[in-house]
Amino acid sequence: MNGRVKDCACGLLIANDRILLGRRTADRRIYPNVWDVIGGHLEPGETLEQALIREVEEEVGVTPTAFTRLTTIAEPNPDINGERAYHMYDVRDWRGGAPRRRGDEHTEIAWFTLDEALALDLAIAAYRDLFRQILASLH
Repeated sequence: MNGRVKDCACGLLIANDRILLGRRTADRRIYPNVWDVIGGHLEPGETLEQALIREVEEEVGVTPTAFTRLTTIAEPNPDINGERAYHMYDVRDWRGGAPRRRGDEHTEIAWFTLDEALALDLAIAAYRDLFRQILASLH
Protein backbone atom coordinates (compact mmCIF):
# COMPACT_ATOMS: atom_id res chain seq x y z
CA MET A 1 0.00 0.00 0.00
CA ASN A 2 1.95 2.97 -1.25
CA GLY A 3 1.18 6.31 -2.81
CA ARG A 4 1.56 5.08 -6.37
CA VAL A 5 -0.94 2.23 -6.26
CA LYS A 6 -4.55 2.95 -5.31
CA ASP A 7 -5.71 0.26 -2.93
CA CYS A 8 -9.28 -0.98 -2.96
CA ALA A 9 -10.97 -3.27 -0.43
CA CYS A 10 -13.55 -5.55 -2.05
CA GLY A 11 -16.05 -7.89 -0.44
CA LEU A 12 -17.41 -11.05 -1.99
CA LEU A 13 -20.64 -11.40 -0.01
CA ILE A 14 -21.67 -15.06 -0.08
CA ALA A 15 -25.00 -16.54 1.08
CA ASN A 16 -26.95 -19.65 0.05
CA ASP A 17 -24.32 -20.63 -2.56
CA ARG A 18 -24.70 -17.25 -4.26
CA ILE A 19 -22.53 -14.15 -4.60
CA LEU A 20 -23.76 -10.57 -4.39
CA LEU A 21 -22.69 -8.31 -7.26
CA GLY A 22 -23.58 -4.79 -8.30
CA ARG A 23 -23.98 -3.37 -11.81
CA ARG A 24 -21.92 -0.19 -11.95
CA THR A 25 -23.70 2.89 -13.28
CA ALA A 26 -23.03 3.91 -16.88
CA ASP A 27 -21.38 7.18 -15.81
CA ARG A 28 -18.58 5.56 -13.76
CA ARG A 29 -15.15 6.56 -15.07
CA ILE A 30 -13.71 3.10 -14.49
CA TYR A 31 -15.63 -0.01 -15.55
CA PRO A 32 -18.98 1.60 -16.39
CA ASN A 33 -22.14 -0.51 -16.79
CA VAL A 34 -20.58 -3.87 -15.84
CA TRP A 35 -21.04 -6.19 -12.87
CA ASP A 36 -18.57 -5.77 -10.04
CA VAL A 37 -17.90 -6.90 -6.49
CA ILE A 38 -18.83 -4.60 -3.62
CA GLY A 39 -16.04 -2.30 -2.44
CA GLY A 40 -13.90 0.71 -3.15
CA HIS A 41 -10.86 2.84 -2.41
CA LEU A 42 -9.19 3.27 0.93
CA GLU A 43 -9.50 6.69 2.48
CA PRO A 44 -6.44 8.30 4.11
CA GLY A 45 -5.52 6.54 7.35
CA GLU A 46 -7.82 3.55 6.80
CA THR A 47 -6.77 -0.07 7.03
CA LEU A 48 -8.00 -2.51 4.39
CA GLU A 49 -10.47 -3.96 6.89
CA GLN A 50 -11.84 -0.54 7.85
CA ALA A 51 -12.29 0.32 4.17
CA LEU A 52 -14.02 -3.00 3.50
CA ILE A 53 -16.54 -2.41 6.29
CA ARG A 54 -17.16 1.22 5.27
CA GLU A 55 -17.55 0.43 1.56
CA VAL A 56 -19.94 -2.48 2.14
CA GLU A 57 -22.01 -0.30 4.49
CA GLU A 58 -22.09 2.56 1.95
CA GLU A 59 -22.94 0.40 -1.06
CA VAL A 60 -25.30 -2.26 0.30
CA GLY A 61 -26.25 -1.15 3.81
CA VAL A 62 -24.89 -4.04 5.86
CA THR A 63 -21.90 -4.29 8.21
CA PRO A 64 -19.49 -7.22 7.66
CA THR A 65 -18.85 -9.12 10.90
CA ALA A 66 -16.92 -12.15 9.59
CA PHE A 67 -14.55 -11.97 6.65
CA THR A 68 -11.33 -13.54 5.40
CA ARG A 69 -8.67 -12.02 3.16
CA LEU A 70 -8.42 -14.04 -0.05
CA THR A 71 -6.01 -12.47 -2.50
CA THR A 72 -5.03 -9.28 -4.28
CA ILE A 73 -5.81 -8.69 -7.94
CA ALA A 74 -3.75 -6.11 -9.82
CA GLU A 75 -5.58 -3.70 -12.13
CA PRO A 76 -5.47 -5.43 -15.54
CA ASN A 77 -5.42 -2.12 -17.47
CA PRO A 78 -3.11 0.22 -15.51
CA ASP A 79 -2.39 2.37 -18.56
CA ILE A 80 -6.10 3.22 -18.79
CA ASN A 81 -7.27 3.02 -15.16
CA GLY A 82 -4.10 3.74 -13.20
CA GLU A 83 -2.31 1.30 -10.95
CA ARG A 84 -4.73 -0.28 -8.52
CA ALA A 85 -4.67 -3.24 -6.18
CA TYR A 86 -7.99 -4.92 -5.44
CA HIS A 87 -7.76 -6.65 -2.05
CA MET A 88 -10.43 -9.33 -2.07
CA TYR A 89 -12.29 -10.57 1.03
CA ASP A 90 -14.69 -13.47 1.50
CA VAL A 91 -17.60 -12.05 3.56
CA ARG A 92 -19.88 -14.69 5.05
CA ASP A 93 -21.58 -12.86 7.88
CA TRP A 94 -22.95 -9.37 8.41
CA ARG A 95 -25.48 -7.47 10.44
CA GLY A 96 -28.14 -5.11 9.19
CA GLY A 97 -30.48 -7.49 7.41
CA ALA A 98 -30.52 -8.19 3.70
CA PRO A 99 -28.14 -6.22 1.50
CA ARG A 100 -29.88 -3.47 -0.48
CA ARG A 101 -28.62 -0.96 -3.00
CA ARG A 102 -27.53 2.35 -1.49
CA GLY A 103 -25.93 5.38 -3.05
CA ASP A 104 -25.43 5.98 -6.74
CA GLU A 105 -22.54 3.69 -7.64
CA HIS A 106 -24.74 0.80 -8.81
CA THR A 107 -27.94 0.69 -10.82
CA GLU A 108 -28.83 -2.66 -9.28
CA ILE A 109 -27.49 -5.38 -7.03
CA ALA A 110 -28.37 -9.07 -7.27
CA TRP A 111 -27.42 -12.52 -6.01
CA PHE A 112 -25.93 -14.95 -8.55
CA THR A 113 -25.08 -18.64 -8.66
CA LEU A 114 -21.60 -19.49 -9.89
CA ASP A 115 -22.81 -20.24 -13.43
CA GLU A 116 -24.85 -17.04 -13.54
CA ALA A 117 -21.91 -14.94 -12.28
CA LEU A 118 -19.52 -16.48 -14.80
CA ALA A 119 -21.87 -15.51 -17.65
CA LEU A 120 -22.00 -11.82 -16.68
CA ASP A 121 -20.10 -8.92 -18.21
CA LEU A 122 -17.70 -8.52 -15.27
CA ALA A 123 -15.48 -5.55 -14.49
CA ILE A 124 -12.37 -7.73 -14.18
CA ALA A 125 -11.95 -11.09 -15.91
CA ALA A 126 -9.84 -12.46 -13.02
CA TYR A 127 -12.98 -12.44 -10.87
CA ARG A 128 -14.12 -15.60 -12.65
CA ASP A 129 -11.30 -17.73 -11.19
CA LEU A 130 -11.93 -16.27 -7.75
CA PHE A 131 -15.68 -16.94 -7.98
CA ARG A 132 -14.96 -20.54 -9.03
CA GLN A 133 -12.57 -21.00 -6.12
CA ILE A 134 -14.93 -19.57 -3.52
CA LEU A 135 -18.27 -20.94 -4.68
CA ALA A 136 -16.89 -24.37 -5.63
CA SER A 137 -15.48 -24.73 -2.11
CA LEU A 138 -19.04 -24.66 -0.75
CA HIS A 139 -19.71 -28.16 -2.10
